[in-house]
Amino acid sequence: MTHPNDRAAVEAQIDARIDQQLDHWIEQLARLCAQPSISAQRLGIDECAALVATMLEEQGYTAEVLPTGGSPIVYGDSGPAAQARTLLFYNHYDVQPPEPLDLWNSPPFTLTRVGDELFARGVSDDKGQLITRMAAAAAVRDVLGELPCRVKYFVEGEEEVGSPNIPPAIDAHKERFAADGCIWEFGSVDYTGRPTQTLGMRGLAYFELSVDTAALDCHSGLGGSIIANAAWRLVWALSTIKGVDERIRIPGFYDPVRPATPRDLEYLAALPDESAAFKEFYGVSGFLKGMTGGTELRRAAVFEPTATINGLNSGYQGPGAKTVLPAQASAKIDFRLVPDQTPEEIGPLLRAHLDAEGFADVNVRYLAGVKPARTDPDHPFVQLSIRAAEDVYGKPAIVEPLIGGSGPLHPFIHVLGLPVVTSGCGHPQSRVHAPNENIRIPDFINGIRHSARILYRFAAM
Repeated sequence: MTHPNDRAAVEAQIDARIDQQLDHWIEQLARLCAQPSISAQRLGIDECAALVATMLEEQGYTAEVLPTGGSPIVYGDSGPAAQARTLLFYNHYDVQPPEPLDLWNSPPFTLTRVGDELFARGVSDDKGQLITRMAAAAAVRDVLGELPCRVKYFVEGEEEVGSPNIPPAIDAHKERFAADGCIWEFGSVDYTGRPTQTLGMRGLAYFELSVDTAALDCHSGLGGSIIANAAWRLVWALSTIKGVDERIRIPGFYDPVRPATPRDLEYLAALPDESAAFKEFYGVSGFLKGMTGGTELRRAAVFEPTATINGLNSGYQGPGAKTVLPAQASAKIDFRLVPDQTPEEIGPLLRAHLDAEGFADVNVRYLAGVKPARTDPDHPFVQLSIRAAEDVYGKPAIVEPLIGGSGPLHPFIHVLGLPVVTSGCGHPQSRVHAPNENIRIPDFINGIRHSARILYRFAAM
């Protein structure tokens, strides 16, 4: 085992190497962000996968572009190392659409530096995070002369559309992706600069609802009293899914829900109260159901499932007036799921509910979904990551038992059997999925340092 003093000396050298190579890795981040890779529009996906493979090869990894039923996975492998342990990096190269473009202060696919901030689509979610992994491994390798353990990369291209092909890909390539620990795609600090350690993610079930009441739109004066209005049919159907009390009204929806444990509530109680900063940033005056903050708000934010209308489309919405009775209407909705709900069960429940409410004419199309998952907080790898974060940031880590977002975490934990930790370069105002997405250079540096410490210490666990 490495002596603590020896470890501190080596990690100081690694930090120095990170500082020396900072400009290079910002250039690599600019290179990666310049390649559009919008999975929702299938724009630039294959080109970005090829670029990621090239960048891995330039760092000495063997890289493969693995086909799936959709966007390819980029697999990188350093090959066997002196230590038998293997560390897997999970990231994604796809990004959200940049629209609305007029709200960007700089071109979304050109990395733009303003002071200590870097702006571009994907700079935080998730290309900046991927670059922190590459930079961390390079710094450790440069200082030690070789990587202290085997390093693998799993970089997918469908995370922003629900990762539909990741579970079957993992089933098909279990041996290829086998590892002893995984650093997940993201990491961040809170409003006070404390690093966060995320232990789990909610699941997701995403649907499109649509209704057609006629072959074409009709004059509202001619048909308003005698022809069904698609917009009203859809609005009425949507109103049955959730009540004004925020309770989801689909029978059986809550049956599998596993409530937060006393230990979960202890973790939540230890989290800082960010409710005031949240309200200020999003410009809201309060929270649902009169919640004001504290453990109640944090529990509701992650341990309660949701039903959210993401968008509505019907009829005329242009300037002026057009008295028209819409023939078609559609909406996209998502359900955020908690343990032990699964996306596969939500569709039949939704269909049965709409039928029972008299809306058999409303079509339900399942678009995407992932299962919720959590990693064991007592695993030594998790505790290693927490201690490494505290050493880098000089502050105690915030441990989140579950977060509100979703991702393909389930097969990594339950199929590959991996403990999963987080590290990275995000911050609360990174504007992920929004115009002017950004990271801060000090966070970028610390994200690299944290990943490097995990890698170095993991090999000696």
